[in-house]
Amino acid sequence: MHLGLGLALMVSGTVLVRADGPPAAAQTPAPAGAAVTPAGTPAAPSGAKVQFETPTYDFGRAKKGDPIKHTFIFTNTGCETLEISNVRPGCGCTAAGEWTKKVEPGKTGTIPIQVNTANFNGPIMKNVSVDSNDKTQPTSVLYIKGTVWTPIELTPQFAMINVPPDGTAGSTVVRIMNNLEEPLTLSKPEVNNTNFSVTIKTNQPGKEYEMVVSVIPPLKTGYSQAQVTIKTSSTNAPILTANIGANVQAAVTVIPAQLTLPPGPLPNQTMPSITIQNNATNMLTLSDYSTTAKDVQVKLMEANPGHLFTATLTFPQGFELPEGDKAEFTVKTSNPQFPVLKVPITQMKRPHGAVQTVPFKTSSGLQVSPAAGNVAGNSKINPPLQPLPTKGQ
Repeated sequence: MHLGLGLALMVSGTVLVRADGPPAAAQTPAPAGAAVTPAGTPAAPSGAKVQFETPTYDFGRAKKGDPIKHTFIFTNTGCETLEISNVRPGCGCTAAGEWTKKVEPGKTGTIPIQVNTANFNGPIMKNVSVDSNDKTQPTSVLYIKGTVWTPIELTPQFAMINVPPDGTAGSTVVRIMNNLEEPLTLSKPEVNNTNFSVTIKTNQPGKEYEMVVSVIPPLKTGYSQAQVTIKTSSTNAPILTANIGANVQAAVTVIPAQLTLPPGPLPNQTMPSITIQNNATNMLTLSDYSTTAKDVQVKLMEANPGHLFTATLTFPQGFELPEGDKAEFTVKTSNPQFPVLKVPITQMKRPHGAVQTVPFKTSSGLQVSPAAGNVAGNSKINPPLQPLPTKGQ
């Protein structure tokens, strides 16, 4: 063994070197032919990996009604086959075409997307979720954004007129805006309901207009609607259409509008209620309430003075409305539009062949339902129950 500035020892193929210092750590040589990875080098990618060329597509500006189409391109940057299992648009206006299902490492695939702009106006952003076997990113999200513009805008496209109970008229305004460079002219509007009238007001010639829609008195209580059409000078929108609704609230409402009783004779006492609501600002008074139904009692309560009333009708046990007869509840009011309120009373018919009996009380006070064989017109009498024999008998 040679002694010099350093001391080397060879033990079973392991070299320990000492050079004027403490012993070095043992080093095991790599097997012959094995690849050596330098320290700090990242590990090679494992599995499938999806990478989109552009996850967000900005279409800029599109005319309302024109479809927006774009194909997203992606690459498999992993080392295994990439599988796209599902493409899920975020809403019904967005649809996906036939996309690439499997992509080998290093190859590309496509996902075609289309957005329907018929119901949009202004800035929009739509999303599409893409599911794959990329373990690091199982779901990728794609975006389509931009601005949808309308050549001629109607705001709102559906206008509502609400008329309070004390109101005698009502109207609403629909604004018409021309977004085209050429001036716009409008023809006389046409409405398909004679209960509405329509006029056009010019705010800025060729650019801005107002359509005023009014209900024509006398007003009918309840809801009604109309459609207004206007011919224009524009080839982009030759006809404009606006939908109008009107809701005229009744001064007095009655709930329910009809009382329906179960089939008679009634097995038990029945006490249905009728609610009378005053929607007007003036106080309401009720008087002379009654019913034409025989042996029926009526009680009227005022829950909110002048505005809310409850009428309770008490139908006795065994009540049955004779076939062909009509009954109703009536009450007089102080509102000149509704001098008398009427609520019809009807009773459901018994199913064909069905027999309904009324319980009765015995002399001891016990309530008993008669057996089916003991009804009138049936000679069959059910035998009485026999007592059980005592033990030993």
